[in-house]
Amino acid sequence: MDRQQEFVLRTIEERDVRFVRLWFTDVVGSLKSVALAPAEVEGAFAEGLGFDGSSIEGLARVYESDMLAQPDPSTFQILPWRGETEQTSRMFCDILTPDGQASAADPRNVLKRTLAKAADMGFTCYTHPEIEFYLLKSDKPGPDGLPVPVDEGGYFDHVPGGVAQDFRRTAVTMLESVGISVEFSHHEAGPGQNEIDLRYADALQTADNIMTFRTIIKEVALQQGSYATFMPKPFTQHPGSGMHTHFSLFEGDTNAFHEAGAEYELSRTARQFIAGILRHAPEFTAITNQFVNSYKRLWGGGEAPSYVSWGHNNRSALVRVPLYKPGKGNSARVEYRGIDSAANPYLAYAALLGAGLKGIEEGYDLTSPSEEDIASLSTAERRALGHDPLPASLHDAINAMENSEFMAEILGEQVFQHFLRNKRAEWNDYRLQVTPYELQRNLGIL
Repeated sequence: MDRQQEFVLRTIEERDVRFVRLWFTDVVGSLKSVALAPAEVEGAFAEGLGFDGSSIEGLARVYESDMLAQPDPSTFQILPWRGETEQTSRMFCDILTPDGQASAADPRNVLKRTLAKAADMGFTCYTHPEIEFYLLKSDKPGPDGLPVPVDEGGYFDHVPGGVAQDFRRTAVTMLESVGISVEFSHHEAGPGQNEIDLRYADALQTADNIMTFRTIIKEVALQQGSYATFMPKPFTQHPGSGMHTHFSLFEGDTNAFHEAGAEYELSRTARQFIAGILRHAPEFTAITNQFVNSYKRLWGGGEAPSYVSWGHNNRSALVRVPLYKPGKGNSARVEYRGIDSAANPYLAYAALLGAGLKGIEEGYDLTSPSEEDIASLSTAERRALGHDPLPASLHDAINAMENSEFMAEILGEQVFQHFLRNKRAEWNDYRLQVTPYELQRNLGIL
């Protein structure tokens, strides 16, 4: 037994932890949980906990349903919202096949495979997400059929006595109590919309943190009598909720994205990484924007990027290179702005990092940066500058991903096929719906 496992077992005993929750996700990133009695944890470390994988979306087919959940002791945390008595803890799990091999269908393993490839190339990947969400009065619509936000505040607004301020203070305190460092938090542009930015961490830890973050945000909202949603675009007239993520690659203690004296201080490695992301972005958009509603955000304005482009400090671009701070070479990074806050973080980060590594491996050339507001250009201007559109709907994104050898390689055949099957089913359900828009526009005139 290693030291981390011994620490977990000792903490469970000393803190009188009564329940140990094992967490993992299905193929679309829904959190799954099973509670262990403390006496069973040592056995789970050694052998894993058996469960029916065929009942979890994308994990296993019926004829190979036996799976094992093996807890990762490095992710052990007490869950503060469960109270001080009869404490509850959690650990994230790796999913194994009955013979103890890592499951090809486990989203966490998909990211671990990509990070292993990065390590083979000499890189450690750090990520820093900016997570947006809406705080609503309820999960039920108001009299007009629309969600009801908790306030009418806007970007950076200080709302005296506001629900969102108390909410953010409680949420940040709870996040930090489970080891998730927060950089800053504020009111976003939409009514009831908030943003909380997590401090940078390695990509696997960040993905685990995002899953914990979503749970804490929803728990705090419920405790305070409101409802938090990570739906990409709950309001037609207000901005959607993104999860802009900053990426950097390090070689030891050196930021591989920084080169003093180069244009924008960007190294050749960074430029190839950006080129990889841009080339493969249409192919992985189904992963970073996985719901029908995601495309209402991508194509609904409000700084959401709809075209393949990059720029220095250009917030209309898909990839932004933030303003360089002199003397801070280790802060050099690139920001991907297409991803929304409902994505499966394990698959999304595997796709983005995999695309960037592909650009480095293959020596992709980077196009010229865009300095214009890309959304304001004409179609002909965008075409001339090489700003191809991202998929316009989940249907288009599925088709782009389905034809991508790159995505099949990154995800592995099993996750690739299960994800596509799930998304096709969603699109087929959606395209058969008669929407309020159609009734309002057509019923009285046709």
